[in-house]
Amino acid sequence: MSEAELPTAAPAGPLQLIESRDDAEAAAESLASGHGPVAVDVERANGFRYSHRAYLVQMFRRGAGTFLFDPVAVENFESVQGAVGEIEWVLHAASQDLPSLRELRLEPASLFDTELGARLAGFERVGLQAVVERTLGVHLRKEHSNSDWSTRPLPAEWLEYAALDVELLVDVRDAIEDELLQQDKHAIAREEFGFELVRRPKPAPAEPWRRLNGLHKLKDPRKLAVARELWLARDDLAQSLDRAPGRLMPDAALSAAALAMPRSKGELIGLKEFNGRRASTDLDRWWAAIERGRATDDLPRLRVRSDTPPPPRSWPRHRPAAAARLDAARSVVRAVAEKMLLPQENLMTPGILRQTLWDADDSEPIDMVSELLRRDARHWQVDAVGAAVQEAVEAADRALVDSVQDGANTDEFSS
Repeated sequence: MSEAELPTAAPAGPLQLIESRDDAEAAAESLASGHGPVAVDVERANGFRYSHRAYLVQMFRRGAGTFLFDPVAVENFESVQGAVGEIEWVLHAASQDLPSLRELRLEPASLFDTELGARLAGFERVGLQAVVERTLGVHLRKEHSNSDWSTRPLPAEWLEYAALDVELLVDVRDAIEDELLQQDKHAIAREEFGFELVRRPKPAPAEPWRRLNGLHKLKDPRKLAVARELWLARDDLAQSLDRAPGRLMPDAALSAAALAMPRSKGELIGLKEFNGRRASTDLDRWWAAIERGRATDDLPRLRVRSDTPPPPRSWPRHRPAAAARLDAARSVVRAVAEKMLLPQENLMTPGILRQTLWDADDSEPIDMVSELLRRDARHWQVDAVGAAVQEAVEAADRALVDSVQDGANTDEFSS
């Protein structure tokens, strides 16, 4: 049945935005009286606001109903956490929502991630809309996913959209769990869900301004200093206004200004690339940033040493032994992933494999099982591929030694 032929999902009942602590406590009592897991979702204002805070929290539990909380108005979710904190939470792509929930002191004790569960079950498409269609046979409209959820008042159709994100989620969870059980992947999924709860975001980069688009065009430290000051000025303004930085001034405007190094405000505002909502209204701010960049003695380096491995395509030139090991390990992961009907990146995180082999001494044996576990590979992943990867890496080492010896023998014979 095509998407057009599927029935369109509709919210179960009247929806009310919870905007007071008293109403939140009443909702918490209702949630506590329900049964089974609680479905949870968060709506943010990504691309509109500077912060990643939640502007709507949705919860659904069988026997209790659907609850839409306005965290800006409610603020304190202690009663809600007390009601549902010890039961299983169902989220879709939990890693995106858990940080915003934790800001509100909302934290699950156990988790079922329907997006991750769908990946492990071998679904080709794992967006919520696709997963709902496959598991429940209904069409879920997603037209408000990129809306500005800091808008107040929230339109009624937005609330209906938000309610559906949780009202169907427990049924989706049950369908995915059935598939995982049939494929003997339930224990694997549980280990992955548990890891999601303890994993924390990567630390912020030491120099976040280096993420500015167009920075690669700047080949001079002085221009980099100007770009840095412009980025910091924009970030400070965005934070004070709680607006997404790119909505105030696009990256292209800042990098173009740093590249041109204008000699006056008139030259700056005259740059065709220097446009944005705050280009002229905050011209003094941008010019002051350029002057700071021109005057500073703290010039940034053109290139920053990274702890992360370079792209694997460059390994054969610089680290042929590590490249051979990586190729062998990848072949094992690819073969096992196909056999288990898993995405390769879920069977073994590519970054973990690359970092392990890049950091290793090419001339020394490596204990792949220990090294992978040390880098947060899960036990089920190592059980599935660890031994085979170890054998493949050792075989690659032997092949490299043999090729070197053959080359030496050929040279000796030729001489």
